[in-house]
Amino acid sequence: MPRFITIGYGDRAGYDRTDPAVRDAAHAHDASLRDQGVEMGVAGTPLQVRNHDGLSVAQGPFMTSALPVAGFAIIEADTLDEVVEMVSGTPCAVGHGVVEVWPLAQ
Repeated sequence: MPRFITIGYGDRAGYDRTDPAVRDAAHAHDASLRDQGVEMGVAGTPLQVRNHDGLSVAQGPFMTSALPVAGFAIIEADTLDEVVEMVSGTPCAVGHGVVEVWPLAQ
C-alpha cells in the first residue's frame, strides 16, 4: 500500500484563534487516525547532521517556513485523495496552519 509523509505547520496564534469546539474536534480526529494505525507525533527540537567533511551536528532546523513545523505523520492509504481527506480535519489544517502531503516513492 502506498505510504505518505505529512508535515503539519502551525503556530500558537493561529491555534488560539480557532474556535475551541473546532480544535477539540480536530484533536478527536487525530485520535481516530492514531486508532486506525496512523503513526503521528508532535515535532521536537530538530538537529542538522552533516558528514561530508567530518561529522557535524548543529541544533535547529535547516529548512525555514512562514509557520513552524508542528508535527509529522506516516500514513498508508490507497490514494492521495484519501490522504488529503484524512489530514483535512487535523489541528494544523483547521487551526490556520497547513499540512503538506509527500508521497513516498516505492
